[in-house]
Amino acid sequence: MHAQQKAETLNIRASSAQKAKLAEAAKLQNMNVSQFVLNKSLDAAEQVIADQLVIRLSAEDYDHFVARLEEPARDLPKLRELFSTPSVLER
Repeated sequence: MHAQQKAETLNIRASSAQKAKLAEAAKLQNMNVSQFVLNKSLDAAEQVIADQLVIRLSAEDYDHFVARLEEPARDLPKLRELFSTPSVLER
């Protein structure tokens, strides 16, 4: 992680036991508590974001997914009717 100028402050509340555990872990990683918490929080944030953006499929499921995408669109009369009706914002 390259050095960036810090512009914001982030405050959290922790019990004494929680803070001691964070301090111990930070020391083992040769970091201060703030660096440790920030680095681990950013790792967790990246994982949460990736979990929401990346879809993982088996080869069989991928083939099924692609096959369904390549099928011609089905005519859905009720959907066609819905999209041909002006929106409440257009009335």
